[in-house]
Amino acid sequence: MQKIWLLIPIVALCAGLDLRLPGQPLSPSDQPRFTGDRLERPGDYREWVWLSSGLGMSYGPTSRADPGAEAPFDNVFVTPAAYRAFLRTGTWPDQTMLVLEQRVSESRGSINQQGHYQGELRAMEVELKDQRRFAGGWAFFSFERGASSAVPIPRSASCYSCHAQHGAVDNTFVQFYPTLVEIARQKGTLKPAAEAR
Repeated sequence: MQKIWLLIPIVALCAGLDLRLPGQPLSPSDQPRFTGDRLERPGDYREWVWLSSGLGMSYGPTSRADPGAEAPFDNVFVTPAAYRAFLRTGTWPDQTMLVLEQRVSESRGSINQQGHYQGELRAMEVELKDQRRFAGGWAFFSFERGASSAVPIPRSASCYSCHAQHGAVDNTFVQFYPTLVEIARQKGTLKPAAEAR
C-alpha cells in the first residue's frame, strides 16, 4: 500500500495534474520579471482573474479630446496567486500584479444595433506591489503599444497620490471590484474612508 502512495505524485506529474497547495503560484507568469529596472510585459494576463470592468470612468475633472468618441472600457486583471491570497486575508501579498487594460468602446458593428461592446486595445498599465524594490511599496508602469517592457512611472505622477489617498484596500481601488469589496469588509481591511463614500 505504501508503494502505491509513493506512485501517486509521479502518475499525477505524468498526467499533467495540478497538485499544488493553495496559495502557490500557478505559473512563472504570476511573478513579475525584470530586465534591469524594466518590467517585462505580462503576456498572458488575460488568463488571470478578471476583477471588474468600467465604462468611461474618470477620477478627476477631464475632458475628452474627441467629445464624439465613445467612452472607453477599462478591464482589471490580477494574478491568480494574489487573488487567492486576497480571498484568505483581505490584503494583497508582495509581488501582486494588477493589469488595467483600456479598450475602445464600439456601438455599431456586425449585428449590434444598440449598446456597447469592447474593441481594440488602447492602453495597458500595471500596478505592482514590491516592498523591497519601490519606495511606498507600489509602482505603476505604462506599456506603450507593442512595448515588451516599461520603466516605472515617475513618483511625481498623480496616480501615486490618488491611489494612496483613495485606495480602499492597501493601494488599490477595491471599491470598484464587486467580488472583493465584501471580502475586505469581512476581513476588516477596507479603509473606513472607502466605507463612508
